Amino acid sequence: MPHEIGFVDNTGGTLAHYKMLAKIKDFASANGWTVLRYDDVSANRELILKGVGLSGTEEIFVGFRTYQDSSADYYNLVAAGFTGYVAGNTFDTQPGVLLSGVPAHNNRIDYWLTLNGQRIALAMKVGTPVYESAYVGKFLPYARPSQYPYPVIAAGMLTGVPATRFSDTSHSIPYKGARANMRMRFNDGTWRQPECYPWNNVYVAGATTQQRDTGGQYPLNAVVLSDASGIYGELDGVRHISGFNNAVENTLVIDGKTWVVIQDVGRNGFNDYYALRMD
Repeated sequence: MPHEIGFVDNTGGTLAHYKMLAKIKDFASANGWTVLRYDDVSANRELILKGVGLSGTEEIFVGFRTYQDSSADYYNLVAAGFTGYVAGNTFDTQPGVLLSGVPAHNNRIDYWLTLNGQRIALAMKVGTPVYESAYVGKFLPYARPSQYPYPVIAAGMLTGVPATRFSDTSHSIPYKGARANMRMRFNDGTWRQPECYPWNNVYVAGATTQQRDTGGQYPLNAVVLSDASGIYGELDGVRHISGFNNAVENTLVIDGKTWVVIQDVGRNGFNDYYALRMD
């Protein structure tokens, strides 16, 4: 599956976050995802997609929409996970909906967009600049399909869809330990907050501990999802990487795959970075 790196801006009179939504739609529909809804007229524009998974026989429902307020100067996206699609329902009342806001911009957005049949992952550079991230769709479960038939994630930068600008200093990447903006769907139909290794391990990614490169080679740590009941699986194409002697937007190639380094908003500590695989 492919990836796309580029930028959108507000030339031509269309705001950049609207163009970002259109980019996701065009890229996903060109690479195996079915567009179930695309509203490019309403103030809050909407995109709902269905993927077929890595097997080609699944039904995975995800979506993105916009929300904005020119008076408060925020222009955001929403990353969403669903369990189905009902044409007559609003975006926010689709079956099994879980929403997470992602601060964006009305001006230029640089983006890294990657997908496969089961998930879509996105990073954006906006504003001052800061870096914003999202992941929707399936993760890689440590279970058979009969045990865990719909292991999906809905993860953005915010808990719900608050009126939050990219300049907010409290929001953070969803993968960083145990955060309410990272939700995993369980078999009982609830969305719950997992912990993410290695950020939940003080010996690997603690405040005073860090990994580093060896001869310029950086280890990539799987982002493993767990809670008090057990270990469930890992994210697909997202890895923890050390910030030691590293920098945002660096790239590395492992087994023929290119990974790009993304930071947590504007933070630049040792454990404020992750690597995103360019499929």
